[in-house]
Amino acid sequence: RTELALKETMSSGGAEDDIPQAERKTVTDFCYLLDKSKQLFNGLRDLPQYGQKQWQSYFGRTFDVYTKLWKFQQQHRQVLDNRYGLKRWQIGEIASKIGQLYYHYYLRTSETSYLNEAFSFYSAIRQRSYYSQVNKEDRPELVVKKLRYYARFIVVCLLLNKMDVVKDLVKELSDEIEDYTHRFNTEDQVEWNLVLQEVAAFIEADPVMVLNDDNTIVITSNRLSETGAPLLEQGMIVGQLALADALIIGNCNNQVKFSELTIDMFRMLQALEREPMNLASQMNKPGMQESTEKPARRENPHKYLLYKPTFSQLYTFLAASFKELPANSVLLIYLSATGVFPSGRSDSEGPYDFGGVLTNSNRDIINGDALHKRNQAYKEMHCLHPGDLYPFTRKPLFIIVDSSNSVAYKNFTNLFGQPLVCLLSPTAYPKALQDQSQRGSLFTLFLNNPLMAFLFVSGLSSMRRGLWEKCQDYLRKINRDIAQLLTHSRSIDQSFLQFFGDEFLRLLLTRFIFCSATMRMHKIFRETRNYPESYPQLPRDETVENPHLQKHILELASILDVRNVFLENTLDDY
Repeated sequence: RTELALKETMSSGGAEDDIPQAERKTVTDFCYLLDKSKQLFNGLRDLPQYGQKQWQSYFGRTFDVYTKLWKFQQQHRQVLDNRYGLKRWQIGEIASKIGQLYYHYYLRTSETSYLNEAFSFYSAIRQRSYYSQVNKEDRPELVVKKLRYYARFIVVCLLLNKMDVVKDLVKELSDEIEDYTHRFNTEDQVEWNLVLQEVAAFIEADPVMVLNDDNTIVITSNRLSETGAPLLEQGMIVGQLALADALIIGNCNNQVKFSELTIDMFRMLQALEREPMNLASQMNKPGMQESTEKPARRENPHKYLLYKPTFSQLYTFLAASFKELPANSVLLIYLSATGVFPSGRSDSEGPYDFGGVLTNSNRDIINGDALHKRNQAYKEMHCLHPGDLYPFTRKPLFIIVDSSNSVAYKNFTNLFGQPLVCLLSPTAYPKALQDQSQRGSLFTLFLNNPLMAFLFVSGLSSMRRGLWEKCQDYLRKINRDIAQLLTHSRSIDQSFLQFFGDEFLRLLLTRFIFCSATMRMHKIFRETRNYPESYPQLPRDETVENPHLQKHILELASILDVRNVFLENTLDDY
């Protein structure tokens, strides 16, 4: 292939013999690196998606070749322009592949700093207009490369909360799609318009806007910051377990999504990450970190993002996580999925008798489907039942279920005596709030951005930055008090305390209690199915119905002037 490319590219630059040997070698070397890079990049698809170690050396080799290729085209641009006919979109393609590499490295490692690197390469493509000439060439496949670049860039910007850039990109992408469909009359017009609709809905999913004085929107980040989790105070006796791995599963019908992320998955993954650091100051190159230089702080837990997985995919990833879980570590499973309810009446009350949450069904089992619909005695096949998780409770397990049948997981049994907690969403919301489900679940919003969720249930849709920051400070105080309530409780199940030593889990637990206490005090949340639950149960009087915490919630409501939304004397109601 390289020889052929050489002959083709050099023949246009005059007779082959006229080309100096050094320049010929430059083109040969470039063709070799280009071939090699494409080969390695395509090979990434064949790597197993689960398991954390097998892929690292392959990624390292791919990075090496792309680094060489990028530097090589910079150093020899003149020769490559003259003798190879290097076009600007080809340079854009190399930069785009490097951006994709960094993004995939982020997906594999959960290290947010790699997102910044992907962003810088994608930005360079746009700033230097590498793809600007593509529209002049009569090749639709090149325009599709450009459109895909935009879609990938948007995903990275969403993950970095760069909403202002996202809005610019969406506008540019919209113009590009219009131009593309106008010129080529292609069949994929509907698909590209769907991409635009999806990203527009994704941007508007937050129910509350925080505004600067000039009415521009404040971008709030919900990753863990240095001051995020309540600190452990002296005398708090908690476990030493660390969250090491998480499965984030999204299988809700009709929920806003972009790429392969539902809005619930997007919110949850940010709740399990720290704020990105500048990569340059922390490490040299992916997979090449010096063992002597440890990062200044703990890494993010590793995570798998599974969009609409089948049962077998989910189980495979779960088993891989379980197998690789280090000692003294926790596996978190987050399920945001449509509820599956038991089809027939069952005399027993076992772990397969309460239904669970939906897993995706492959088309090839349609006959089997029809068969078991006829026979009510069988259990739902495309469903993750509580019993399916029993084998994995041999290690510390932290489960969050956001579903209309989350209560199925209340009927858990701790068979092996390992720390085990399930946080369960309400199974229904008051009518006034129901139409919001498409924009993400209220329960997950509480776990990701509790203040925004609090404002939403209080009927507020926008807020000034100064007041937002004042409320955030007050919420941090509430979190500190919840941490004390938990650690000082005499009757709380030890599992909660064993997880409380980890910053991420500590924050999720305090937010869960804040969510539960808020809903129990709210005037329109009056049915038990409107409240979150947990396994094991929390002692209500010491946590979610504690008078001290209720007083704080009323204080927060007073700051926002929405005290009338909450019951004043909730204790008298029980």
